[in-house]
Amino acid sequence: MSAAAVPHTESVQLAAAGRRVFQVEAQALEAVGARIGEAFASACSLILASPGRLVCTGMGKSGHVARKIAATLASTGTPAFFVHPGEAGHGDLGMITDTDIVLALSYSGESDEVLMLLPALRRQGNKVIAMTGREHSTLAREADIHLDVNVPAEACPLHLAPTSSTTASLAMGDALAVALLEARGFTADDFARSHPAGSLGRRLLLHVTDVMHGGEELPCVGEEASVAEALVEMSRKRLGMTAIAAADGTLAGIFTDGDLRRALDRGIDVRQAGIAEVMTRNPRTIDATQMATEAAHLMEQHRINGLVVIDGERRPVGALNVHDLLRARVV
Repeated sequence: MSAAAVPHTESVQLAAAGRRVFQVEAQALEAVGARIGEAFASACSLILASPGRLVCTGMGKSGHVARKIAATLASTGTPAFFVHPGEAGHGDLGMITDTDIVLALSYSGESDEVLMLLPALRRQGNKVIAMTGREHSTLAREADIHLDVNVPAEACPLHLAPTSSTTASLAMGDALAVALLEARGFTADDFARSHPAGSLGRRLLLHVTDVMHGGEELPCVGEEASVAEALVEMSRKRLGMTAIAAADGTLAGIFTDGDLRRALDRGIDVRQAGIAEVMTRNPRTIDATQMATEAAHLMEQHRINGLVVIDGERRPVGALNVHDLLRARVV
C-alpha cells in the first residue's frame, strides 16, 4: 500500500504512535542521563588505566547494543571488541586476557549466558563493568562497577519489546566513548587513521599536497609575461588559471578564465597587453600543509573555482581546482 493510499485516520494514528515513541525514549534518556555520576567516572578511570582492551558482551538485544558500543569505542581510541557470551562459554573466553576489562550488558541483570562467565572472569582477575536496569540484580551486585540504565517505561505499548532500554544503553555506550575520547585527547587525525577506507577518513587524511598540481604541472608565468604567454600556459596545464610569480619568486597574482572575460569586457587588447595589467593581485591562496577539506571550504566560502598553493615564503608551489577535489571525493 502506498503512502497516498493510507486512510487519513489511520495515517494520523500511525504518526501519533511514532511521535509517542520519541517522547517516551526522550524521557528515558533524560532520566538515565541525570543519574550519570561517580560510577560513570569510576568506569572511565578504570578503562583509561587499563593496559588491556575493553571486551563488550551481552545476549539478545543487549548483545546487539554491546556490539555497537564496541565498534564506537574502537573507532574513537579505546581498543574494544565484542564477544558473544554463548560462544565465550565454548572457547571464545580465550580471546579475553587477564589485562582486559569486561563491559557486560543485561537489562535484567540476570541473563544466564552472561552470569555464567563471571566465575571464569573472576579467576582470571578481570574487572567487570555491568550495565543493567536493575541495581539489585545478580550482575549488578557481582560487578566491580554498575552503570544504571533503568528507564521509566519501554516505548513498546506492551511493555515487552526492548525499546527505551536499548536506546538508553546505546546512549550510555556513546557517553563512555565520548568521555574516554576527550580524556585521551583523541583528534580528528586519530579518527581518520582508523577510518582510512571511509569517505570521512579520506576527507580528514587528505592534505592539499595530495591533490594539488605541483612541479611541472603547476601553471605559472613571470610578472613580465604577456597575456598571450599566460594563455598558452593555461591551455597547456588545463586548470583554467595560472599563477603569476614576481621577480623574487613570490606570488604576485593569479590569472583565470574570469580575468580574461573581464579584460575583454574592458576592451583591453589581450594580444598586446602584459599579464600585470589584467591579473588579480592578492588572490585567495592556501598553504601546502593544510587539509584538502580546508581548500574546499575556502572555495565554497569565496565562490571561486581554483586556488594557488603557496609555501611558507609565499612562493607558488602548486595549484588545484574544484575538479581535483571532486576527483579525490573530498566534496
